[in-house]
Amino acid sequence: MLPPYADLLGIAVAEGDDPTLLTMPSATSLLGRPGYLHGGAIGGMLEMAAIVALQYALAEDGGGQIKPINVTVDYMRGGREKPTFARGVVTRLGGRVANVEATAWQDDPAKPIAAARMNYLIVRG
Repeated sequence: MLPPYADLLGIAVAEGDDPTLLTMPSATSLLGRPGYLHGGAIGGMLEMAAIVALQYALAEDGGGQIKPINVTVDYMRGGREKPTFARGVVTRLGGRVANVEATAWQDDPAKPIAAARMNYLIVRG
């Protein structure tokens, strides 16, 4: 269910009961400055989390293809060289547009390293 870009970043569904919780392992290929994740890797992970959450919501609502409209990412603190987690939440699923929020964290979900708001066009089949 993950897009091919997730493989490039090493993103996978985390073990457990939540199929929308993603994990990205630490890798030197994901670093920007020494010891910190590149912002693009964090942003990519947030996008993957949003897509997964939206795919699950659409599966329950009759399906459809999605096309991104826009994305806003807020970087809150530096992502360290350690495993990172992310989860998306669909805040509105309309007939043609969906709004999704995603959050990424490392040690504590209450202390996110970044958050994103994304809007998607839904093309119903």
